Amino acid sequence: MKTDRLYALTLYLLNHGKSSASELAKHFEVSVRTIQRDIDTLCQAGP
Repeated sequence: MKTDRLYALTLYLLNHGKSSASELAKHFEVSVRTIQRDIDTLCQAGP
C-alpha cells in the first residue's frame, strides 16, 4: 500500500539521511520512478 511505503520511506530517510533514488528503489523493491513519485507526494504534503 502506498501509504505504508510513504511512511516507511520517511522513516528510512530520517534514519539514514540522504540516499539515491536507485538505492531507495532497491530497498523498497519498486522502480526509481515510483520513488520519485513518492518523494513528490511527500514534498506536496508540506512540513
